[in-house]
Amino acid sequence: MRAIQPTPHEDHHEGLAQDLPALLRLQQRRRALGWLAGAGSLALLGCGGGGGDEGSSSSSSSSSSSSSGSSSSGSSSGGTSTSSCSVIPEETAGPYPGDGSNSNGSGVSNALALAGIVRSDIRSSVAGVSGTAEGVPLSLSIRLLNTNGSCATLAGYAIYLWHCTRDGLYSLYSSGITQQNYLRGVQETNSEGIATFTTIFPGCYAGRMPHMHFEIYRSLASASSYTSKLRTSQIALPTEVCNTVYAGATGYSESARNFGQISFSSDNVFSDGVTLQMASVSGSIAAGYTASLNVAIAA
Repeated sequence: MRAIQPTPHEDHHEGLAQDLPALLRLQQRRRALGWLAGAGSLALLGCGGGGGDEGSSSSSSSSSSSSSGSSSSGSSSGGTSTSSCSVIPEETAGPYPGDGSNSNGSGVSNALALAGIVRSDIRSSVAGVSGTAEGVPLSLSIRLLNTNGSCATLAGYAIYLWHCTRDGLYSLYSSGITQQNYLRGVQETNSEGIATFTTIFPGCYAGRMPHMHFEIYRSLASASSYTSKLRTSQIALPTEVCNTVYAGATGYSESARNFGQISFSSDNVFSDGVTLQMASVSGSIAAGYTASLNVAIAA
């Protein structure tokens, strides 16, 4: 897949030894999938990519029996499937995971080790750092399902979520916000298998469709380093919602320009389809948005 060049305002390779290798796609991806009957049409949100961060599959998350995916009926052309739900595709964590797998130029970057990282509202920094990410409010719910258990919900698992600012920058890595750790957080799935995050609508940076990253862990205790993750994937956002936010909300003008130059067909992560990763989103700029997604793993 073609290399993505960083935007002028971001040093997307700062602290990295080299660009990520070309995306190693999982074999045949999903097509013609229906949502999981009875589980509700939950869908994850994902907006605006960052230059260079989606060009390869996650090097430390292989597709083992513990992989994740969105729930749906029917067969899948990518991701393991059962009769009623499919394992979400493995995707790259990109160069800004903050999960202990790489450096940000000042040493190993691991937000998972920060005091206070287990929280629902991820808009502000933690661990003694002040700073809040501005943007349109977004409430995201992720429901975790088990393809090895008739798509039953998975309680007590942990989900680490991170994404860029409305300007397309990543805390811990991007110039000017390397000391910030906002827009990163961990939540445990409740008795219904749901983890909910309060955040902002992500921006769109050059070369990627809007998106959010997440990793799945077997428990909060194991969510301390990427070495224990079960699956890494990304969330995509509906184009019409992105257009509305970027055109009408304060602070998203650059995202509007970037979004006008990218599409799902040209995106180097989502070009093979987003059926299992497309968020269900509703709301407005004034009231904020809600998004949801069913994510299935082989637990």
